[in-house]
Amino acid sequence: TLGYCPQENALWSNLTMKEHLEIFAAIKGIRKDDATMAINRISQALELRGHLKKTKQTLAAGLTRKLCFALSTLGNPTLMLLDEPTTGLDPKGKRQVWRAIHTMLQEKEEGVILTTHHMEEAEVLCDRVAIMVSGQLRCLGSIQYLKSKFGKNYLLQIKVKGVEQGDLVNTQILKIFPQAARQERISTLLAYKIPIEDALPLSRAFAMLEDAKQHFSLEEYSFSLNTLEQVFLELCKEHERDYFESAPTSEWREL
Repeated sequence: TLGYCPQENALWSNLTMKEHLEIFAAIKGIRKDDATMAINRISQALELRGHLKKTKQTLAAGLTRKLCFALSTLGNPTLMLLDEPTTGLDPKGKRQVWRAIHTMLQEKEEGVILTTHHMEEAEVLCDRVAIMVSGQLRCLGSIQYLKSKFGKNYLLQIKVKGVEQGDLVNTQILKIFPQAARQERISTLLAYKIPIEDALPLSRAFAMLEDAKQHFSLEEYSFSLNTLEQVFLELCKEHERDYFESAPTSEWREL
């Protein structure tokens, strides 16, 4: 069986949330008792119980989106097609949907094909990721593979105890990683992009960071490969370079 959550909410404006769930369960051939159990289960997981008697036209946008996702889960589908399932949801609502998807994927026979603009969502949910830029497939693979292949930098984030420490810590980081580029400074948080070759060997990098942590009494630090978001941005830059390099001179004149 197939479960489908379209990008646009395809619902009846005058039907209640519960009526939608019951109709979809009947269409999928689910027995009444089983349908009641399934509706109770997904309603609890998505915190919909207090809204089941509301019609679609009175629901907030987030609840409407949750309903559309809930409909796609009925009948324990072996494959789910989810098109931007968390669009319009607040962080709590997103996590509820993510947990529901994880619960369904505990069965090895079930699978999900998900489209999303949120790289964090892809990292949380997906085993394999395909990234498209301007309608072209640019890469396909596991998240770790994409990070190692296209992520050319490490990301260093440091939390200092006081704002006054920032300049001293920055000077020390540039001594440890001469090619480090500071990405942002927000109050007591410092972030750096560090070329992979500047961080090797990692044993040395971590030893020096630990020394800096003790010397400057840093609250904490994290040192990791680029996020999937940064990989996506790198691929976008590559696509732009490829386009401008291949664009005919006449197009440049028009620009």
